[in-house]
Amino acid sequence: MQRKAVRRVLPGIAMLTALAAGSAGLTGCTGGSTGGSTSDSKAGGSSAAPAQPGKYRSLPAPCRAAADSKKLKAMLPAPDSLTPEQRDQLYAGVADSSYDGDRHVGCRWTAQTPEETRLLSVGFERVVSYDRGAASDDDKAKQVYVRLLTDAHLPFPGPATPPSPGAANPANPATPAPGNPVASAPPPAAPPASGAPSAGAPAAGAPAPGASAASGTPAPGTSPSPQPELGSRVLEGLGTEAFLDDKLSPAGATAAQSRTVRIVFRTSNVIVKVEYSVQPTLPGTIPPSGETQEKARQLAQALAERFNE
Repeated sequence: MQRKAVRRVLPGIAMLTALAAGSAGLTGCTGGSTGGSTSDSKAGGSSAAPAQPGKYRSLPAPCRAAADSKKLKAMLPAPDSLTPEQRDQLYAGVADSSYDGDRHVGCRWTAQTPEETRLLSVGFERVVSYDRGAASDDDKAKQVYVRLLTDAHLPFPGPATPPSPGAANPANPATPAPGNPVASAPPPAAPPASGAPSAGAPAAGAPAPGASAASGTPAPGTSPSPQPELGSRVLEGLGTEAFLDDKLSPAGATAAQSRTVRIVFRTSNVIVKVEYSVQPTLPGTIPPSGETQEKARQLAQALAERFNE
């Protein structure tokens, strides 16, 4: 009888032990599942949507993009000695070597005449952000543009600050601010007596010294008056944002001064660079600022329109 009672008790204990273990296992699984769902919900709640890619996924061929015959011929006059085939080759340009045509491409032109050498280069850079969770392609391209603007020592465009009274014009230090005349300027001379010319003044109808009879034409042997320098500045109405960097080489005793105009503009996630250089051969010759800048700006505007097609 005792053996039968023991046998009956032992299976009951085993069954209770199994049920307790199963309940603990279910509780553990439930807790683990709850913890996993909480972790997933936190990760899903903290992740933000990635930034959209840039507008441009590829780049045009720069030699063809700049192949406007009228603009190139105005910027790069070819000598008369060239054959038609040589002219076509000159205006076709030479493409820069590139290992990634979807990221960096460029093209160069060179025109030489007895009077001067002209160089032109065009470059496209498509900026890609590899961490779109932190910055989009456009944001990354803007950072590249700001770095180039800073390297050119130009201020980032912002609200204009009125000049302080008595301060000179920063664009032209020789120009005084309004209401602050130059102290060293001599007072105007008194008008001469009626009918008597002032000392050193030419007679009526006679051309001024250094000028021919034709109005505005300098006399032989005299150099024309220098054109005003436009200088480097931020440009409006070109791409998303743009600037112009104008540099004149130092004057030498026996060498002419060369001028290089560089225009950089951004359109979405693409940076475009146009560099135009005029190098005269005659000593004392200075390429005009306005003409050189305008030719470079016209080409840059045509490239901006090409990207917006």
